[in-house]
Amino acid sequence: MKSNYNKVLLASLSLIAASPAFAGNKDRSGQSGASELLINPWAQSTGVFGLDVANVRGIQSMKVNVAGLSFSDDLEVGASYSRYLSGTGISVNNLAAAYRLSSSAVVGVNVMSMSFGEIDVTDIDHPEGTGAKFKPSFLNFQLGFSKEFSERIRGGVAATFISEQIGNIGASGASIDAGVQYVDRNLHIGITLRNAGTNMRFSGGGFSSTSTAPNADYAFTRSTPQEKFQLPTYMSMGIAYDFYIAGRSASATEGKGDHRITAIGNFTSNSFNNDYLGLGAEYGFREMFMARAAFRYEKDIFDALKTTTFYTGISMGASVAAPLNKKGSKLYIDYSFRPTQRPANGVHVFGLRFNFASSDK
Repeated sequence: MKSNYNKVLLASLSLIAASPAFAGNKDRSGQSGASELLINPWAQSTGVFGLDVANVRGIQSMKVNVAGLSFSDDLEVGASYSRYLSGTGISVNNLAAAYRLSSSAVVGVNVMSMSFGEIDVTDIDHPEGTGAKFKPSFLNFQLGFSKEFSERIRGGVAATFISEQIGNIGASGASIDAGVQYVDRNLHIGITLRNAGTNMRFSGGGFSSTSTAPNADYAFTRSTPQEKFQLPTYMSMGIAYDFYIAGRSASATEGKGDHRITAIGNFTSNSFNNDYLGLGAEYGFREMFMARAAFRYEKDIFDALKTTTFYTGISMGASVAAPLNKKGSKLYIDYSFRPTQRPANGVHVFGLRFNFASSDK
């Protein structure tokens, strides 16, 4: 037991010691690309603004802390839809699945696409539009693996492949996530490093133009070289504690009851954005109904003229679980809402998750 604690402490201290390299830097704000990697598409997790690094579980862990993937049942599948900045026509579609390889290891896949609707094509001669339209497409595919090393320690890694296509130009890249979770009865501790990967660069025919040479009868093509950009790497550390109250049943020997209140704390150090500090809470009744809310603070968030985020810092959400059979399989319906600065009308996320458990688990 003491050995396990020492391992977690050593791993946490090692990652914390490296955190200055990823500390928020106002001089680098807005200089990263592939910002869709910062989007959490899962309704349950975004109900607490993604602060649940320490206690996130299942397929949604791949977008928060991949270590929690090892909590998945024998098979878990889920899908979510986000109305991103309502009224802009932007949406996020997400599909994921996890499969238990053994009593301690789980593998998962997550596919997320971002749609921006149709955009008018413009050029120098037609600044108001040529009549043609194009559809930008952002897609990332993630493969994750998580393992339970002991009763208290879980770790995981994930690889994400990124593709961005805007008309006839595009960029691609890859990143790695890693995370650790420590669970001791009602106490949860988690730490993760996400989006550490390759630089990306846009290329394609959109950066080429054909012109006629002055005083000549021939044409030539010019291509504009593009600068590389980095991925939005960040480190997140969290803690959570479960309080069980009232209605104690057979599970009382484990310190559990019908009502659960989980307190959540989190600190996130960003490479290219302000750092975040957040607090949240989730209430659960027999794990069949859950309601949650959180507040995430960053510098100047209360100053509309200086803030660098469109979020107000508040999030809220709820989940309902319906049993599918006596083996423990469940269907989860999730919803979350995060209000935003005007003129956008907030971010709504809807999700469905199916957990399939076998009788011999």
